Amino acid sequence: MKRKERLMATLRGEPVDRPAVCFYEINGLDELKNADDPYNIYTHPSWRPLIELAAEKSDRILMRGVPFRDAPPDPVEELTTRQTWVDDAGSLFTRTTIKAGKRTLIELTRRDRDVNTVWIIEHLLKDVEDLKAYLDLPLAEFGGTPNTDGVLQAEAELGDTGIVMIDTADPICIAASLFHMQDYTVIAWTETELFRRLLDRIAALLLPRTEAVAQALPGRLWRVVGPEYASPPYLSPALFRQFVVAYDRPMVDSIQRYGGFARIHCHGNIRHILDDIASTGCVGLDPIEPPPQGDVELKYVRERYGLQMVLFGNLEASDIETLPAAEFEVKIRRAIVEGTAGEGRGFVLQPSACPYGRVLSTTALHNYFKMIEVIEGL
Repeated sequence: MKRKERLMATLRGEPVDRPAVCFYEINGLDELKNADDPYNIYTHPSWRPLIELAAEKSDRILMRGVPFRDAPPDPVEELTTRQTWVDDAGSLFTRTTIKAGKRTLIELTRRDRDVNTVWIIEHLLKDVEDLKAYLDLPLAEFGGTPNTDGVLQAEAELGDTGIVMIDTADPICIAASLFHMQDYTVIAWTETELFRRLLDRIAALLLPRTEAVAQALPGRLWRVVGPEYASPPYLSPALFRQFVVAYDRPMVDSIQRYGGFARIHCHGNIRHILDDIASTGCVGLDPIEPPPQGDVELKYVRERYGLQMVLFGNLEASDIETLPAAEFEVKIRRAIVEGTAGEGRGFVLQPSACPYGRVLSTTALHNYFKMIEVIEGL
């Protein structure tokens, strides 16, 4: 089967010649762009063999967001200023300041040249009073049309080697990331109604945007990011239902109303919220991390939820970077056996994330090659 054909058949629950294997963020296309960007870690020669392997052998899933054309201006922008600077070590800092009534809200981020992430040094909201001031800011209105050019261009570049996955945060992802984790959890537990107001504010714009994109780009795979913020031990299953299911279910409904495939992304402990995740109606789940990073085996999820959901996983990123190839092969083979056992919609062998340092270790490189070797040997 062609790689695109294999992935689409998997999403539809149809027979495939072998399980698909995806390297998650590494797709062999995006890494080669912006070669002059000093923060692009993939320009280091150590990444080249993996980039080529992803392009030539993996079942490629490219993540893309969808911007909007002609959207009404966000009134909060008039109250916002941003400053950027680079320090002597080459780290890029961005300070965002919002005037919210009598309060000044400040967020500070840092991006280092050798690490592929953005660190939030100072979170925008520090306490309940900040949250109240934020909720009093003027609301943005929904409008405009989805700009589908990026998705369509990526699909053209992929051809029959893979598919595009539309990537979106859910309300709790956006809300929780406004706070330091310790402040978010305390406020979510103790100021439930106030936190729901924040989620409602975000959903008022996010839900119609999701509907519009799903209609403009029907039949695509989606990734909905954020539920892990409300997974145990951070919040209870009851709060997970309030903060995640209540908002993600309408997103899933929009996506799948137009023939799309909604995949919930949730790291960590999921055993006690699996019924709730399933209740969103989603038809995909990742990364299903094995113990000790998670709290449930892939076999358990396949047996109980495999008829509803395509399972993406369940290789831990830390194992890719630390295990000798022979030991990692054992985990690969176990994931394949458990992910395809009995009846189920489908399975995609995939790590939970990817290395994010500028220099890719030989151990990690060998383990990626081992994933392809084992899959192709089935």
